[in-house]
Amino acid sequence: MPIRALLQQTEKFEIERYRKPKDSKKLATTHISYSGSPFKHPHDPEKMILVVDPYFTSTFYYEFKLADISFVEELQNLVNVNGDVFVMARIWVKKMSTGVRCIPFVAGDVED
Repeated sequence: MPIRALLQQTEKFEIERYRKPKDSKKLATTHISYSGSPFKHPHDPEKMILVVDPYFTSTFYYEFKLADISFVEELQNLVNVNGDVFVMARIWVKKMSTGVRCIPFVAGDVED
């Protein structure tokens, strides 16, 4: 089953605009940025999922605790030829926070 089908079961994660940090240079020293399409976590309201490239066939996603995210920047939305829109964002996660990177795959024999 493609990852896109699995992710459509979750609801879109509406982004609240955060205030810009007073010192963006300090933010870069204490946080790491990740970009992608944010979604609500399907089971845990204290977490979010960030799909790195929603149109790529072998995409992956990150899972972060909401408490570890300090700043969110809105990026340009992605729209495909069918009119499906994906909200894109850059999130700033505190350094040394624990996240999960999930790379789905289809189990099977490798063909030559």
